[in-house]
Amino acid sequence: MKPLSIDEIKTLVENAQSPCVSLYMPTQKAGPETRQNPIRFKNLIREAGERLTEMGMDETKAIEFLQPAKELDTNEFWQHQDVGLAIFISPSVFHYYQLPMEFQELVVVGNQFHLKPLLHLVNNDGRFFVLALSQDNVRFFEGTHYNIQEVEVENMPKSLDEALLYDETAKEGQRRMGTSKGGTANPFSQPGEFHGQGSPDRDEHQKDILQFFHAIDDALHEKLRDEKAPLLLAGVEYLFAIYREANSYKHLLEEGIHANVDIIKPEELHEQAWQIVEPIYTQSHKAIIELYQQIAGEGTGRASSDLKEIIPAAYYQRVDYLLVPVGQQVWGSFDPETMAVNLHSEPQPDDQDVLDFAAIHTLLNGGAVYTVDPGELPDGIPAAAIFRY
Repeated sequence: MKPLSIDEIKTLVENAQSPCVSLYMPTQKAGPETRQNPIRFKNLIREAGERLTEMGMDETKAIEFLQPAKELDTNEFWQHQDVGLAIFISPSVFHYYQLPMEFQELVVVGNQFHLKPLLHLVNNDGRFFVLALSQDNVRFFEGTHYNIQEVEVENMPKSLDEALLYDETAKEGQRRMGTSKGGTANPFSQPGEFHGQGSPDRDEHQKDILQFFHAIDDALHEKLRDEKAPLLLAGVEYLFAIYREANSYKHLLEEGIHANVDIIKPEELHEQAWQIVEPIYTQSHKAIIELYQQIAGEGTGRASSDLKEIIPAAYYQRVDYLLVPVGQQVWGSFDPETMAVNLHSEPQPDDQDVLDFAAIHTLLNGGAVYTVDPGELPDGIPAAAIFRY
């Protein structure tokens, strides 16, 4: 099973070859309810087969086409699930993902994969990082609204002793000693300076910690070079100020998690981190909706809720921000040559969810996609776009 990422989404888009089958279902991780998993799965496979024959595929060929997915249906497979399963099948692709997000049951068969339900997991919308600081055990986590997982960072020292051992083998002056690299949360006015009184031994120990944190920041600088998701610190509070002296990541949050990170469980870390991060994303959604309403009210043509205008704009790289509802589909087709958009109340052969089409192309073309609950969109509109021009 491949990990889910923006690059993986791009691979699914670029390697689409008709027919493309997209299957989504909720899964149970434990207990008697797990018996529902294979039942749901068989029903979705049967529905996918029916959709393929409706598109003109011979029934025998449809069975063969879906065979890779059917081979997943084993006791061992169902015993190792998360809360959601997504499967993609085409003549050239067979990928599946066990994911920490509960999906509605859905079968889509068309010329492209249906990927909108995945965007909330791979977009920056809801992502965050946690750096768990301890002098004896440093760990780095990547989280979303739904889960958190530890991530290995190349060349990042795991302990103060490890960092100092490395430094002793280097030539004098090869590493920085307390040169501040800034960051939005840096409270220090002078590089390498610690405020307050302390013994010489304590001051020397703080310098060692600062050197240690510079080594961590160096490794994270490579890891987070193109990231914009917020970073939280977790650990004992006195380490936070020292780390901010070394920090170079612009999206380090002022608020952190005060905990003994040597014993805290990942699920506890996730719960406390999300309490800090959630208001940031809620505020971001509200700000984009307000910006859309403001621009739409100006009548400049730089904002629209008309899908017949949004779809070609997304395809031709004009959409800067797009708000789309999760759990909803609008069926239709788009002709890039004529820019004609045809919408249907019920899916027709070769139709696709045009909301999915707009979201994927906005994302691939460098725009930002916000997946929202349908009720968050103003005035019952199907989607909202802000154009680059």
